[in-house]
Amino acid sequence: MAPRRSTLLAGLFSMLAATILIGGGPAAAASPTVRFVDVPGDGVTLKANVTVPAAAGSYPAVVLPSSWGLNDLEYLAQARAMASDGYVVVSYTPRGWWSSGGEIDTAGPSDMADLSKVIDWTIANTPADPSRIGAAGVSYGAGISLLGSAFDKRIRAVAMLSGWTDLVYSLYSDQTRHLQSSGLLSIAAQLLGNPGPDLTGKLDDFNANRNVDQVMAWAKVRSPATYLDRINANNPAVMIANAWGDSFFPPNQLVDFYHKLTTPKRLELRPGDHAIAELTGLAGLPNDVWTSMRGWFDRYLKADATGTPPGQVLLRSDNQTETYASWSAQSTSTRRYGLGEIRWWDNTGLLGGDPSTGWSKAVPTDLDTVADGGVVLLTNGISAFTGLRPTIWLPAVDRFRAGVWASARPSSAVQIRGIPKLHLNLTGTAVTGSLVAYLYDLDNLGGAALITHAPVTWLSGAAGNRTVDLALTATDYDVPAGHSLTLVVDTVDPLYYDANASGRTITITGGSYVDIPLK
Repeated sequence: MAPRRSTLLAGLFSMLAATILIGGGPAAAASPTVRFVDVPGDGVTLKANVTVPAAAGSYPAVVLPSSWGLNDLEYLAQARAMASDGYVVVSYTPRGWWSSGGEIDTAGPSDMADLSKVIDWTIANTPADPSRIGAAGVSYGAGISLLGSAFDKRIRAVAMLSGWTDLVYSLYSDQTRHLQSSGLLSIAAQLLGNPGPDLTGKLDDFNANRNVDQVMAWAKVRSPATYLDRINANNPAVMIANAWGDSFFPPNQLVDFYHKLTTPKRLELRPGDHAIAELTGLAGLPNDVWTSMRGWFDRYLKADATGTPPGQVLLRSDNQTETYASWSAQSTSTRRYGLGEIRWWDNTGLLGGDPSTGWSKAVPTDLDTVADGGVVLLTNGISAFTGLRPTIWLPAVDRFRAGVWASARPSSAVQIRGIPKLHLNLTGTAVTGSLVAYLYDLDNLGGAALITHAPVTWLSGAAGNRTVDLALTATDYDVPAGHSLTLVVDTVDPLYYDANASGRTITITGGSYVDIPLK
């Protein structure tokens, strides 16, 4: 049965294509040529377009698989710009999407075979230099490109924009299932693709929280981290760009992968949510991510020493950019903030100093507060364009539904760089349960800007006492002088499934603390 298509989206893509093809740019005589073609994949036909420089010659080539839910028209603006700069660009729609044949393979073995077939076709049918092949993409196309470098040695350079390195972590970070992001992926697959029984079954199992081992095994096959040794052996130059607030592929997974990657490498993190940082570039507007990507390919496919340099970790946040030689170089120390006893007059504890003992704070399992991670794509996406972080009025956080701890107000800024880590001692817990922790910047009027957050779930062990260790999402943030670093812990967030039975409580006790990495 043919997959359903969205005529509205198809119309929008057609308008975009027309704008890019007949719009501004170089004079017609010097313009790159664009062809729409059928490319034979591994037993399926893949829809694609090819953009080639106007002048004859041999050129480096870049293959661009399209994003989840989109098609090969996605990259036309960038393809024209790259072809004008001396690249052959082949953009294609992966199997199972739009008019490409087959079923969605979710960056599995069939997608890897398809990518190699596209490279075969590119070498045979365009003026591509076989020794200078690159692969890149946004989101789904990013993951396919990085995975492909493990299976096809001809890929000499990769740019992974808003992609993943560990799909298991993306689905189950700290054993917590991601509700909103997985839901959007499922809706896109049903509307714009042919998910088939494999993907449909895995999503059904994920949502029902069953056959977890099978879903994780399926996701592991589709994780670049699984093939890190192969990628290192093939030695492609790998650039990774992502967003601090990526709600599909949280950036913590990139840190360990980047550290273990021995190829020429680069890591960039910017404000925003999934694929937001690259968005304006898809429309052909000036964009730092795409400029960096072009420079990366210039260096490794054109041997241009002035291209984007390797060995850098570029961190952009709050209108400032910092560059380090490694991830660990951004933080020089770690400060431990102990969670103190809850004060009776304001139901708030002190955050700071040595962890104290002899106190406890119970939070109910089925009652939310105004503290949350927002709406997937929307909350952090708006933040990327406005420069304003998601903010709540802290007095509105119901202290009978959450634990709140606030630090003293320091006379100098607290410069957070890296991954804050929370350690909680719990008593009287059920066999399964979930908590969500939020770190805020609290001003003098009660406004609290969200710095970072993360959920944690436990699914085994005996009921009773336990400890929970949680890595909050990586961040780059300066808490201004006179502001209070504030921790909120509750049990419900619309972004995630939880594993709590209703009508119970989870009790946080003394000895708990949060470790903050500092510049």
